[in-house]
This record gives sequence, structure tokens and C-alpha cells, in this order.
Amino acid sequence: MKPLVVIPARGGSKGVPRKNIKELGGKPLIYYTIEAAREVFEDKYIMVSTDDEEIKEVVERTGLKVPFLRPRELATDEAGTQEVLLHSIKFSEENGYYPDTLILLQPTSPFRTGEHIKEALYLYHNELDMVVSVKETKSNPYYVLFEENEEGYLRKSKEGDFTRRQDIPKVWEINGAIYIINMASLNTKVLTQLKRLKKYPMNDIASIDIDSELDFKFAKLIQKQLRIA
Repeated sequence: MKPLVVIPARGGSKGVPRKNIKELGGKPLIYYTIEAAREVFEDKYIMVSTDDEEIKEVVERTGLKVPFLRPRELATDEAGTQEVLLHSIKFSEENGYYPDTLILLQPTSPFRTGEHIKEALYLYHNELDMVVSVKETKSNPYYVLFEENEEGYLRKSKEGDFTRRQDIPKVWEINGAIYIINMASLNTKVLTQLKRLKKYPMNDIASIDIDSELDFKFAKLIQKQLRIA
């Protein structure tokens, strides 16, 4: 495997302003992801993609070099993850390193560890498009999710003849913590079109993804109680 780890850290954030470098447990949020990546990979394989000078400065205090600032057009709300990843890959190839496997680690998953990454990597092989981390969803479409029909009545999103909740099929929710992507697949398809996916299940705490102030407050509580640092 020739890995490239990409940690995307845009400066703008509406849900939690400056969240990627906001302090959680006495250190910037992004440090948790950098530390998890370093448990598995050497620094030369880890690339933080940011458009923001302050984020670059904060990251480089860890000793990890940020080799570029992302172009402005890749730092808007409209910019997609795929374009950000392809930009990082292009930069890597232009500097002589040609990865075959991309590991996407979002900085908003502070309780994902190096051990989680190792376990997900163990599931990956070249015949897959992607290994993706998930959690079992509580919003099961067989049980609690409904859609409104043309007449304005609610109908279950997925029909099934189940009388007990424990009998319904498990449904998995992508938690945003780990994506291990086949470069050959990424070069020919967009992420949402990838079909050969393998799940890597994680528990609710490890799956915490910070997208709002409430998420951040909850993460602070978990960090304090478990003394995760």
C-alpha cells in the first residue's frame, strides 16, 4: 500500500466558528486527528488541506508541515470533498509521490483513535472501492423514519413486517470518522457512486462527529469524563 492521509480543515464553519482549532480538553480539535494519524503513519504520508493561515500555523506547532494553502475556490460551502481530495492527490503526485490508497480523516471526530484506523485498514483490499466507518443508526427506516406521501400522510420509509424492534434488520449510518478509498475508484467515479463498500463499525462515543455547538458541548463532557487526551 502507498497511502496518502488527507485531513481537510477549512477555515470557515457556520455550525461552530473556527471549530477545527477550537480547544477541546486543552488542545485544538484537529490535534486529536493528527495524533491518531501519527499512531499509524509517518508524517510524510499525512497532509492537512486547509485554506486558512491560522489553521496552518496551529497544525505546524505539532511539527507536521502543511505544504500548501488550498485555493480559494476549494474553500467555499459549495466545494465538494472530492475536489479537495483530488487537489491533495495532484499536489502529492506533482512532488513525486503517487499514492494508491487515500485515507480521509475528518478533524471533527476527536474520539477516533489510531487503533480504529488500523482495524479499518485491516479490512481494506484492492478489490474494494472503500472501507467506511459506521455506527448502528437509531433512526431505523423500518421503525422510526417516515416519509410524506402525495396525499400528505406519513408512511414508513422502508416497509417490513416486524412486530418487535429487535427483529428489524440493522441499518448503518456513516459516522464521518474514517474513509479508506481505492485511488483507482476515486479517479473514475465520484464518492457517492462507489458501490463496493465495506463497513467498519464503531461505537457511539468513538463515532461522535462535531457539527454544532451542542455536539461540542457533548464532546467536552465525554472528554472530561473519560479523560481522553
